[in-house]
Amino acid sequence: MQHPATAPRQINRATLYFFGALGGILFGYDLGVISGVLLYIKKIWSLGSVAQGTVGACLAVGAMVGAAFAGRLCDRIGRRRLIMLAAAVFSLGTLGCALAPGVTTLIVFRTLVGVAVGASSATVPTYLAELAPTRTRGMMSSLNQIMIVGGILIAYVVDWALSFSANWRAMLAAALLPALALMIGMAFLPETPRWLLARGQEGAARQVIRSAQGDVDVDAEIAGIREVIRLDARQRGRLRDLVTPMVRPALVVALILAIGQQFCGNNAVNFYAPTMFTDLGFGKSASLLASIVLGAVKLAFTAWVVFVVDRWGRKPLLLIGNVCMAATLLLLGVAVLTLHSSTASGVATLVLLMVYLAGYELGWGAIVWLMMSEVFPLKARGVGMGVSSVVLWAGTFGITFLFPIMNNGIGLAYSAWIFAAVSVVLYVLVAKFVPETKGRSLEQIELDLRARVGGTAQPATPAAP
Repeated sequence: MQHPATAPRQINRATLYFFGALGGILFGYDLGVISGVLLYIKKIWSLGSVAQGTVGACLAVGAMVGAAFAGRLCDRIGRRRLIMLAAAVFSLGTLGCALAPGVTTLIVFRTLVGVAVGASSATVPTYLAELAPTRTRGMMSSLNQIMIVGGILIAYVVDWALSFSANWRAMLAAALLPALALMIGMAFLPETPRWLLARGQEGAARQVIRSAQGDVDVDAEIAGIREVIRLDARQRGRLRDLVTPMVRPALVVALILAIGQQFCGNNAVNFYAPTMFTDLGFGKSASLLASIVLGAVKLAFTAWVVFVVDRWGRKPLLLIGNVCMAATLLLLGVAVLTLHSSTASGVATLVLLMVYLAGYELGWGAIVWLMMSEVFPLKARGVGMGVSSVVLWAGTFGITFLFPIMNNGIGLAYSAWIFAAVSVVLYVLVAKFVPETKGRSLEQIELDLRARVGGTAQPATPAAP
């Protein structure tokens, strides 16, 4: 008799993918909601720039811990149970944040929320990828990124709606709704076929494949999963594998992508856009309304990338994004310094940030996670993605902690120019070291990487037509 936690049920596939990706909404919501909360608590609790940076950045500290342990827990208790556990921890942390009597308590519970965010961000893409049919796996995996950006937009809308009552505690507490929905919804969803098969539950795995993937060759799917499990057991990577001549070029590329995604300034906008607008003279509600516009731009371009990434290619999108970000950040600095009217300066900032975020989402938003998963050889893919994810979260901590200090010390214009300079450096690094991965086998990607980074004379095999 099957255990009720793993027994498959016939369910609507749209429901499956919605609840599977709901963790992305939680991730995005908590990234975005603090931007509105900070407008109020910085005055109530007299927070300086360092304290504001700590409130913003502590989420990333928890996320690094959550992501670091998610891999082992995911294999031990299952993808589904770990997502439910993350939702429960998220609910507890959210309640603690909403009831926090002071900034120290808020930081502690927000770090706890970060643990849940890190665990879910590492597990939800795996859950979706292992359940989706092969023909739609790329699109289904991209759904998580769309949900993250959608969660940021929802947070901005909630912040604005509650700004008229200045109820910042309700802004935080609103995250309980999707957290509870995720926890309850996952109770009615199946475990993934790969996890079930790895534990000898072939009958349950077959039923889940039929339920989730419809009219497919179940025997072929089972055989493919068994082969992947066998290869994982034989080729499990170790940290020291990352510095071998074969893998080191992939690590260099992954670190460029992980660090670049954060230090081009996107999370400074995600966390502190309302603060930027209030500094320019906007009221709190107007600042939060402007943030909604920015969130809508992010969502639109994230969704668009799903349909163009396999036609345009990964590298061109990264380079176009860098050009767009560098140009708009340069103009933003000029506008802030030269436009003395607060209305003109605020409108110019809004328009330029819209173009900046369009460039970011077109290239660095969704492409980075996709390419990091493509560049590592199979043996080192798990450990490589783990290290890259931790580095990326460390970058998130760095930028969210430092930006309030930068903004307070040198102002928005010079901060924008620093991020513009980073975008220029990233353009050079991408052009020199990052290969195009569209339409290429792992072997072709590896040869290209070794030629670019490893200094070998062996040329890269051309991409398949």
